[in-house]
Amino acid sequence: MEPIYLDHAATSPMHPLVVESMVEVMNDTFGNPSSIHSFGRKSRHLVDEARSIAARSIGAQENEIVFTSGGTEADNLAIIGAARANATRGKHIITTTVEHHAVLHACEQLEREGFTVTYLPVNDKGVISLTDLKKALTNETILVTIMYGNNEVGSIQPIHEIGELLKDHPAYFHTDAVQAFGLVNINVQDLKIDFLSMSGHKINGPKGVGFLYARTGISFLPQTFGGEQERKRRAGTENVPGIVGLAKAIQLSMEESEGKQKQFESFKQEMTRIWNEEEVPFTINGSESHSLPHVLNVHFPGTNVESMLVNLDLAGISVSSGSACTAGSIDPSHVLVAMFGSDSEKIASSIRFSFGYGNDMEQIQKAARETAKIVKRLTTRK
Repeated sequence: MEPIYLDHAATSPMHPLVVESMVEVMNDTFGNPSSIHSFGRKSRHLVDEARSIAARSIGAQENEIVFTSGGTEADNLAIIGAARANATRGKHIITTTVEHHAVLHACEQLEREGFTVTYLPVNDKGVISLTDLKKALTNETILVTIMYGNNEVGSIQPIHEIGELLKDHPAYFHTDAVQAFGLVNINVQDLKIDFLSMSGHKINGPKGVGFLYARTGISFLPQTFGGEQERKRRAGTENVPGIVGLAKAIQLSMEESEGKQKQFESFKQEMTRIWNEEEVPFTINGSESHSLPHVLNVHFPGTNVESMLVNLDLAGISVSSGSACTAGSIDPSHVLVAMFGSDSEKIASSIRFSFGYGNDMEQIQKAARETAKIVKRLTTRK
């Protein structure tokens, strides 16, 4: 059986056109973008072009894009940078219990520095309550950081409503859009977002590069110190091949977004159809109607997540138990615990399928049927 990769939410394969664009730069354009001679100007031109592409993808201005090493750095720059810069206005931050660890651990660091963090709960679909958010807001709140779409279960938060709620409040609004970018139409002006994080390797671009959108006029402090790159907001010589690859991946994701949404939704429907046909008991974790199209988190009663992952891997099917950042860990998913409680059987028997470039319907059908066989075998043994 050919290997089938269904863990695109962890990382995605690079698109051949992205690789081609990067190789061309690595071969022909090595100048430092900060140098004033022709070699430097050529590199600077490529970075400027990429910044324009990134800005257009979310309805931003070019000077509002800060290139980073990826989503984690972008999250840290927004959260810690904004908190430290605005501590004189207040020391209260609001986030959720289901954020990526890049957000949660940044908030924990701020707590060690004397900030207060409110962690909003979620319902059994993984979605916060706007009422809870409204109640949590105080005059001391300087930042609200809520992810766009969850990396483990795919649930989409009410981003538009959050932006509306905060438009008359001085708190900044940050969203980790690492999983949503390229699959959901995002306009930071319409959504009233002040900070947005994304990462290249989730959209068939290179690892080690991403960007932070930071609205003009917003105060935040850099987290690295050195040269004056990125308008003094992020020191360090720019990764020109990576930035060019990121721009190409953004262009492709914008062109293919609608088609990918439809394709991935059809994959979900086919997998669930086959499981129903095979009479395999299962439930979908998260919101089925308001979810990222490429993420399908499924509970198979009576199974064990480690056994499922090992058996699927032996069958040539790569999936995960949730966040790639906790892969190999026996710790329960903090997202599923937040949704169902620490005693729920779902925590030990749920796996995540995530779709992307290179997948086709034949692969999905094979994976679904192999999954059904494994579930039956594991549950029959008991």
